[in-house]
Amino acid sequence: MVARIYRPAKSAMQSGRSGRSADWILEFAPETRREADPLMGWTSSDDTRRQLRLTFATKEEAVAYATREGIPFEIAEPRERQLAPKAYADNFRFDRVGRWTH
Repeated sequence: MVARIYRPAKSAMQSGRSGRSADWILEFAPETRREADPLMGWTSSDDTRRQLRLTFATKEEAVAYATREGIPFEIAEPRERQLAPKAYADNFRFDRVGRWTH
């Protein structure tokens, strides 16, 4: 079973850059699909590793753990956000594309 090592994106409720997105997470990929229980209708799976989610401070710690335990893994590098420089004065430019409305 392959594990995925990644750094989660910040939640929509965060305005800063930190929060829980600083930690690296090791999660296992699902081995079997979920099935509905015929009696109750609940979805369940026999795969108990799916519930496991390990948190590490750095990517190197997560890789060292997976290597030490013999877990095959893949690393998903986080994408850095692209900031477009903006100026407040651009709202009042004469050659502005959008119309100025109050």
